[in-house]
Amino acid sequence: MKWFDNTALTLVIIGAINWLLVGIFRFDLVAFLFGNLSWLSRIIYTLVGLCGLYLISLYGRIDTRP
Repeated sequence: MKWFDNTALTLVIIGAINWLLVGIFRFDLVAFLFGNLSWLSRIIYTLVGLCGLYLISLYGRIDTRP
């Protein structure tokens, strides 16, 4: 499952960078690359959102022992 955690984290980071671009420059990189709410961009937005929800489980799996 480590590969899935890394993939999910990567997608969420890409989504966070996209939101940073939207917030600062009003530039949506996903829409620019794949079209404004095309089927492909909607899939990407959905995958990023699902990965974000999945990463909530990371809070329960973090080992806090030194």
